Amino acid sequence: MQKFNKQEIFWHSRRGMLELDLLLVPFAQEQFEHLSWEDQNLYNQLLQQEDQDLWLWLLGQSRPAEASLSAIIDKILAFNKSKG
Repeated sequence: MQKFNKQEIFWHSRRGMLELDLLLVPFAQEQFEHLSWEDQNLYNQLLQQEDQDLWLWLLGQSRPAEASLSAIIDKILAFNKSKG
């Protein structure tokens, strides 16, 4: 089982697209270390995806072909919704 470096995850969450940064960075800072290992792994996999795909998924305009990524997307959206 791989242990994830929180600083690396935070760095990879910064995408260079403000809209993505506003969704991913707070989630990485406040939630990542509290996720199960499986969800941390899914988040890490999500960060390997292209920005334009991430944006469409987070907007709800499409869903990833890999259904398991939908679970972590839902957690990110729920977290951001709870933040107001």
